[in-house]
Amino acid sequence: MQRLFARAVSSRDLQGKFRNLSSPAHSDEVIVPKMPPFDYTPPPYTGPPAEEILKKRKHYLSPSIFHLYKKPLNLVDGKMQYLFDESGRRYLDAFGGIATVSCGHCHPDVVEAIVNQTKKLQHSTVLYLNHSIADFAEALASKFPGDLKVVFFTNSGTEANELALMIARLYTGCQDIISVRNGYHGNASATMGATAQSTYKFNTVQTGVLHALNPDQYRGVFGSDGAKYARDVDDLLSFGCCGRVAGFIAEAIQGVGGIYELAPGYLPAVYRSIRKAGGLCIADEVQSGFARTGSHFWGFESHGVVPDIVTMAKGIGNGIPLGAVVTTREIAEVLTAANYFNTFGGSPVCTAAGSAVLRVIEKDKLQENAFTVGSYLKERLLALKEKYELIGDVRGRGLMLGVELVTDHELKTPAKAEINHLMDQIKEMGVLIGKGGFYGNVFRITPPLCFSKEDADFLIGVMDYTMSKM
Repeated sequence: MQRLFARAVSSRDLQGKFRNLSSPAHSDEVIVPKMPPFDYTPPPYTGPPAEEILKKRKHYLSPSIFHLYKKPLNLVDGKMQYLFDESGRRYLDAFGGIATVSCGHCHPDVVEAIVNQTKKLQHSTVLYLNHSIADFAEALASKFPGDLKVVFFTNSGTEANELALMIARLYTGCQDIISVRNGYHGNASATMGATAQSTYKFNTVQTGVLHALNPDQYRGVFGSDGAKYARDVDDLLSFGCCGRVAGFIAEAIQGVGGIYELAPGYLPAVYRSIRKAGGLCIADEVQSGFARTGSHFWGFESHGVVPDIVTMAKGIGNGIPLGAVVTTREIAEVLTAANYFNTFGGSPVCTAAGSAVLRVIEKDKLQENAFTVGSYLKERLLALKEKYELIGDVRGRGLMLGVELVTDHELKTPAKAEINHLMDQIKEMGVLIGKGGFYGNVFRITPPLCFSKEDADFLIGVMDYTMSKM
């Protein structure tokens, strides 16, 4: 994982080598953009400086933990779509804590719900009754079609996906799971097996998983023909296993993989094949759920399918550690064969936060905003693509967008050095943006859903300016 964020290069090294790729098609001078005004000033920071924190991190935390940027940021305050460093400098957050901040940083309604519940009861256990978990389960279930009405709460997306895979195996009596290449589902045992990127896989025992061809509309061999990609799942059923499987798991939009939206027609065809083979269909909504795509509340809805199990996390709690598995009563019954328990899953504080998130999405019309602002931002990104050869593809929907950088449009050679350089330059101009994809060459744009058109204009202005200076 570290290799995706390392190897930043100097602007002097890049200027000559990549001038033709990043130069605009015309000679108009690009104006330095101005950040939109915002009526909030954080209190003065009195904590330790970034250098001291970095030193402690290196000494006491796992060496596997890394940081973004050549000069790491010490973020100390946040409000809605903005973050503030130790000096009080404001940054536009276009990453949302990896698609996690849905309502906005420290949204007052969410904070109030957390504080009020914490004052009354921070933790008990699901062995006792508490209205917070029941109220949230009811509100969450109302967001799903059909019989998807039973909820089990976890602490993260990895936990949710682990549970979903186990349920599928228990319910069907089969072990084999089919997942999609380039997908990411977590870093525990079963989820690491389902994950299909070497970057996130350790050399441990990972059995019972078959990885299907990725229906990648940009790099894939069949373009946007989802039905042709789906035939690979049929082949796996015929030649890769006994013909029966426990289930199929996929993200509607691959987040870590580089914001790849599955080709149209793929999921309906695969769901039919999997169910014919006795398996369950699992939708991983950890990143695409909770109105992020704008057009729908859940990513799977844009494909016209109804899963048997849905997993979620990240945006569910606006930053609170919370995840969930939603399925039918019949399928959920398999967990009664033994005792499955989660100490912190569904705690009063976390579920109070989750209820507040659902209320804020509705009250602040965040799904509508994600659609309107996301569509506007995508149009502007596509216009930027016409201006700079460095941009190979713009994809995604709502406020889950990806911009892939390449040095050659025909070969689609990943622009690894260029994106590292641009990441730092964009940060220096006041915008925080994500990066992903197997080659580490895709900008991941997943801001809080309160992101405005003015914010979108500033983001585009910064990207335009930094690219023009390469």
